[in-house]
Amino acid sequence: MRLAGNWKEYELLDATGGNRLERWGKTILVRPDPQVVWRFEEASPLWQRADAVYHRSASGGGRWEKRGRFADEWTIGYDGLKLKVSPTGFKHTGIFPEQGVNWDAYRSMIRAAGRPIRVLNLFGYTGGATLACAAAGASVCHVDASKGMVAWARENAALSGLAERPIRWIVDDCGKFVQREARRGSRYDAVIMDPPSYGRGPSGEVWKLEDSIFELVTACGAILSDTPLFFAVNSYTTGLSPAVMEYMVRRLLCPRYGGHTASDEIGLPVTSGGALPAGATSFWLADGAAQ
Repeated sequence: MRLAGNWKEYELLDATGGNRLERWGKTILVRPDPQVVWRFEEASPLWQRADAVYHRSASGGGRWEKRGRFADEWTIGYDGLKLKVSPTGFKHTGIFPEQGVNWDAYRSMIRAAGRPIRVLNLFGYTGGATLACAAAGASVCHVDASKGMVAWARENAALSGLAERPIRWIVDDCGKFVQREARRGSRYDAVIMDPPSYGRGPSGEVWKLEDSIFELVTACGAILSDTPLFFAVNSYTTGLSPAVMEYMVRRLLCPRYGGHTASDEIGLPVTSGGALPAGATSFWLADGAAQ
């Protein structure tokens, strides 16, 4: 498992009983996590001093119970980036901190490439990967079906001092956008995709990962440049293991571009001990590139 261990302003303090105990800057939150199936004794006294606790609703969604210092939004930093934290009604905060390990990999590969790199970031959410790539010198096309998420990503770009970098901000269904890019002859040196298990496009299009991922990866393979650098697919769906995703990427890309593939779980170190799995990433990497 590759761990996102370079955070200074985020910390997974403990995890037990179906919940995470997390520090986001100076704010302590308790959030549910289906991966936390164990029920060990609480190892941190901060469980009792959390600023807010998220409670799921039987009808879907949930609510935050405020117990202390709890603002609607605040910012935290990651290796020069500034990102807005804003807890939502669906437990999310606007940041998936485990992705920090991938942001580090993208930055490292782009900087080491020694040439201009064009990146396509699909399902770009609030822009962590986009900003990491832009900070490393890449030009980036950021695509997400949610207008609100794209606006949030642009806000993060401004907070990070990257608003003037060459970033295209696109609100669109990712699959349809890729098809149009192919017709236009657009080409990218790197593709990142972080698709949800289930979602809807801006016009109500239904996205289900198991049904759609092969066609999307295939379509993205058609818009790679002649000398691509990397291709990354994230998955949070338990039915799609790292090996499944890697097999698909390898069969689609290695015959044309050579290179090699790699895949693994990603996760977060737990201060009280151990590590929490939080998804998986499969890479295709050009010869000489390393995560």
